[in-house]
Amino acid sequence: MAGMSSRCCSHTPTVAATDPRWRRALWIALAFNAGMFAVETGASWSSGSVALLADAIDFFGDAANYALSLAVLGLSAATRARAALAKAATMGAFGLGVLAHAAWTFSRGGTPEPLTMGAVGLAALAVNAGVALLLLRFRDGDANMRSAWICSRNDALGNLAVLGAAAGVFGTGSAWPDLAVAAVMGALALQGSVSVLRHARSELRHGHAGHGAPGGHGSAVHDGHAHPPRA
Repeated sequence: MAGMSSRCCSHTPTVAATDPRWRRALWIALAFNAGMFAVETGASWSSGSVALLADAIDFFGDAANYALSLAVLGLSAATRARAALAKAATMGAFGLGVLAHAAWTFSRGGTPEPLTMGAVGLAALAVNAGVALLLLRFRDGDANMRSAWICSRNDALGNLAVLGAAAGVFGTGSAWPDLAVAAVMGALALQGSVSVLRHARSELRHGHAGHGAPGGHGSAVHDGHAHPPRA
């Protein structure tokens, strides 16, 4: 864990936030996520699946986050890092909301319809896998870019879990697989929220250290170690 933390703290973006490919990728991701939100919302209510509803809410949150990323393009690194903090809060709220809804559904009982779950889950997986591949080249960018990549990665993993839940519900006739997957998706969102939060706070600390160094922009000091100036 210590090695992972040090890599995060010393992370230097390798892709410029003003790269036109990044803007184009965000617009494509936004369009597909907004479309799948509408599809999965209807499917979740018709099938009674909590996992599909969780995935639909996740699509909505991702679409909003991609829109936020587009809004801060070209702004300062500190502004983009603060936008990533807002994304982390959104992901965390989604995770907690899903866990709460799964508990509420468990108390009510009922079994979802597995065929709808499977068909829509497969379509969602295709969309999220495509978006994840689209954003793959930007995963080593700033916190704003990394948060978009984490969202797409979590979504693809969540869709695989939804397909597993559909198979489980079909095989057992029980709602437990659906509820378990919804809980896993909520936990993934919380984990992603913590990761983005740490990355964004690290960028803010480095930025503040660079501006507040005694030598102006010529050097920066952070945690007792000298760091080269940022462009």
